[in-house]
Amino acid sequence: MKALKFLNARVEEACVVFSLACMSVIIFLQVFMRYVMQNSLSWSEELARYLFILLVNMGISYGVKMKKHICVEVFTSWLPAKTKAIIRILSDVVFLVFAVVIVYYGLETAGTIFVLNQTSPALEIQMGIIYALLPISYAMVLIRLVQNIVEAIRNLKSIKKEV
Repeated sequence: MKALKFLNARVEEACVVFSLACMSVIIFLQVFMRYVMQNSLSWSEELARYLFILLVNMGISYGVKMKKHICVEVFTSWLPAKTKAIIRILSDVVFLVFAVVIVYYGLETAGTIFVLNQTSPALEIQMGIIYALLPISYAMVLIRLVQNIVEAIRNLKSIKKEV
């Protein structure tokens, strides 16, 4: 149970921090090798690119979890609390539908790439793994959106009781 609580609390943060730290070290190493040692690493840019893909997509999930995505509040700032909550739920539902589409087609694409046995040029790893990062991270987005929607519905019920 503790592991699930930790995973729920920190999985996106861990992925984002890990990706950013590794990317920074790899890019620094590449610059050092290229300009100081006069020899470049063939795999560094490719690995940094894949880590960036992980960072961005897990960052989306983290943004959903923390409710920090960009939104236009000028239209909702003057609305009553109940209406704001309903609009928030509707926007999360629309995002949820989008995330379901991304997961579905992402899994389809990753499966196709696995079947084709395509490998990356420098690292020679299965490209299906890289393509699978998208549906995996959007599955995390789905989980966070469902959590947000449930929380918003609970808050909406408490707003109704206050009114």
